[in-house]
Amino acid sequence: MKIFIASDIHGSSYYCKELLKAFENEKADKILLLGDILYHGPRNDLPKEYCPKEVIALLNPLKDKILCVRGNCDTEVDQMVLEFPILSDYALLYIDGVTVFATHGHIYSEEKLPPISRGDVLLCGHTHVPKCTEHEDYVYMNPGSVSIPKEDSHHGYMTHENGLFLWKDLQGNILKEYRK
Repeated sequence: MKIFIASDIHGSSYYCKELLKAFENEKADKILLLGDILYHGPRNDLPKEYCPKEVIALLNPLKDKILCVRGNCDTEVDQMVLEFPILSDYALLYIDGVTVFATHGHIYSEEKLPPISRGDVLLCGHTHVPKCTEHEDYVYMNPGSVSIPKEDSHHGYMTHENGLFLWKDLQGNILKEYRK
């Protein structure tokens, strides 16, 4: 199974469209969204083509393919318009023999660990910076941000298939890889 992993769309219809083109090109089975879907948040400038209603219209038809966790900008009002669950603080996925603790990153993070076990992957968004760090007991991964990348990073996403995690820009260029 191929999983397409993204975070922090923040209501940008432009970057949501780019993300969905990449998803189609990847031919992935599922999309895992790590939160902050519709609202840009008070600390961020408006992203390009900020239009949450259009993002809703783009994502809802894919509701059967989307897995999602709640970001710090996601609320019950967002859940009222999105047709897939978004309000869980985390999801546990067992993929290719590895437990992946997927969360946004505002509650659990590299600095404040959730209850994970040795060898697990902690997968977060929130910082808008792509990252992969091998710690003694776990691996921390972040796909960065779709619409508002920070620290001179790229607009991008990750994929996972057969134990291989890839970080890519929205054009599908591989920027980093990690095999678990």
